[in-house]
Amino acid sequence: MSNPAEHRASPTGVIHDLGYRPYAGTRLGEGSVARSFFLTGLRNTYGLGRSARSKVLPMGLLGLMLLPALILVGVLVQARDLLGLDEQIVAYSTYPLTTQVLISVFVAAQAPALVSRDLRFSTITLYLARPMRRSVYVLVRLASLTVATLVLVAAPLLLMYVGGLLADLPVGRETGRILGALVGAVLLSACLAGPAAVVAALTIRRGLAVAAIIVVLLVSYTVVATIQGISEESGNDAVGEVAGLFSPYTLVNGVQVFLFDSPVATPTPPTSDAMGVAYLAVTVLTVLGSVAILMARYRRIRS
Repeated sequence: MSNPAEHRASPTGVIHDLGYRPYAGTRLGEGSVARSFFLTGLRNTYGLGRSARSKVLPMGLLGLMLLPALILVGVLVQARDLLGLDEQIVAYSTYPLTTQVLISVFVAAQAPALVSRDLRFSTITLYLARPMRRSVYVLVRLASLTVATLVLVAAPLLLMYVGGLLADLPVGRETGRILGALVGAVLLSACLAGPAAVVAALTIRRGLAVAAIIVVLLVSYTVVATIQGISEESGNDAVGEVAGLFSPYTLVNGVQVFLFDSPVATPTPPTSDAMGVAYLAVTVLTVLGSVAILMARYRRIRS
């Protein structure tokens, strides 16, 4: 029979030196974390670095956005003299309104992917454990969604601009118009991304968030366009001008008409300086208001 004292005296484990060393390099701060977070979010919106399934919808929508522009460029370059064309077939400033369904679907699909998922699976607590403040997280997520939307909106405009140069349209005129259109694209992307991110932050289930964002963006435009059409026919344009403040698409087009004298894409654009300033003010309030609501939403989240 073995002696219990011998078992107690025998070693029960061995410590091995595996060669682990502490990190002695430069520790990156909040700026580097935010920059990496922004690039990752931007890549994720188009499915880069993710599965092939994640690329289907965003890349498909980008292709559908470029297809009409490519057709317009082909017609302009090949048949300019035959058709007597001396400018773009579709104005830069009106192109986003003609493709608003594609833009709205993209924003509705990607906003929950960037915002709702972090809240639903509580990964937001891991992000906030890093050297990154809540305000920076909100701004970076919003910037990723805005830039991704801007890529979708601006890509066909730039393609049309290149096509216009190939068709020997006046360089100065086309450059001025495309610059105004790009400013409008930035404003539209911000006005779409802000409310979409707010809805996604308040509705953490992705399916509900997608449906809610589509309703907010498309239904609002449908209602506004209907009111503007009725007001134009009845001769009461002031009502239509006020209604244009309640949809991002009509709002930004009104700003472009006011600031750059862009072609009109709505029945009742702003016709006075006071109304133009109102359109510009509402645009700014839409963006800043979205940021403020998101900040308030994330203050209630424990890190």
